Parts: sequence; C-alpha cells; structure tokens
Amino acid sequence: MASSHSYTLFIIIISFLLISISITSSNANFSENFLESITMMRMEKTTHLHFYFQDVLSGKNPTAVKIIGEGIGFGTTFMIDDKLTEGVEPDSKIIGRAQGMYSLAAQNDAALLMIVTFAFTEWSYNGSSISMLGRNHVFDDVREMPIVGGSGMFRFARGYALAHTVWFDPKTGDASVEYNVTVQHF
Repeated sequence: MASSHSYTLFIIIISFLLISISITSSNANFSENFLESITMMRMEKTTHLHFYFQDVLSGKNPTAVKIIGEGIGFGTTFMIDDKLTEGVEPDSKIIGRAQGMYSLAAQNDAALLMIVTFAFTEWSYNGSSISMLGRNHVFDDVREMPIVGGSGMFRFARGYALAHTVWFDPKTGDASVEYNVTVQHF
C-alpha cells in the first residue's frame, strides 16, 4: 500500500514539474517575442512641440482654482484644466488641455512645483499626452522643466519643456505662457 501511495505522489510531483516548466517556458517565449517585436517596429523619435498655456484665475469660468492655502503664499495649491492653444491669444485654436496642479513650493522665492499632463486633442497627437513634473521659478525669463512620461504617440516619453511667460495680469493672476517642448519617445 505504501508503494502505491508513493507511486501516486511521484506521478503528481512529476506532473506538477512538467506543467510548471511548460508555463514558464511559454511565458518566457511570449515575453521575448513581444519585446523583440516592439524594438524592431519602433525606433526612438524626437518631437518638438510649440503651444501656449492659458491660465485663467478670474471671471465666471476660471481654469485654475485654489484648492489649498490661504492668500497666496507657501503651500498654496491650484488645480488646473487650462487650454493649450496654437497662438498666444486666449481665443486662438485649442489644441489640448493642461490638467494637473501647481503649488507655491518655496518659502522665500517664487517657485512652483508643476505636476501637469498636456493632453492633446489636435494634430496627429490627438489622444496622446505628455507629463511634466518639476520646479518652475516664475521670475526667470525661461524656465526648464522635465518631461517624465507620456501616452499614446508619446509612450515612454522623456525630455524637457521650456516655459516663457508672454503676458501676466498681476490684478487677476491670469497668464499666457509659451511652451517649447522637446520630447524623445517611441
């Protein structure tokens, strides 16, 4: 009786090992084939984008709203859904949205922490996006912030954004900011 139990246990262990090897083997092949096909199909590209960010804090339909903080000082945070336009004029063609937030992140300086996704609705980039995360020292003429990711045509994106404030209204806080973005992607 002991030998029939041993034989059954032996068969179960061997079956389990064969199934495990088969599953591991097929997953490894799938992964290798999948990665090779992506690498062969897609070569890295560099894309340059130029657009304007329309930040509106005033009026009936602001695109930036304060969500944290009293007054305007360290820690004050705004949630945004700003228009991205082809031209500097706020009523020029909309090519996407800047969605995310920015916070006053410096105690003794005018520097923002920007956490923004640029979601495009025009050009061949419709449905694609790039994400920016970095420090924006607002009194510098040109500020550089990193592009840390993307989706759609900008999958695996990395690069940088150069921001330049074209106009700013100190009474309302409204601004138009020019962005020149260089992004590498697959």
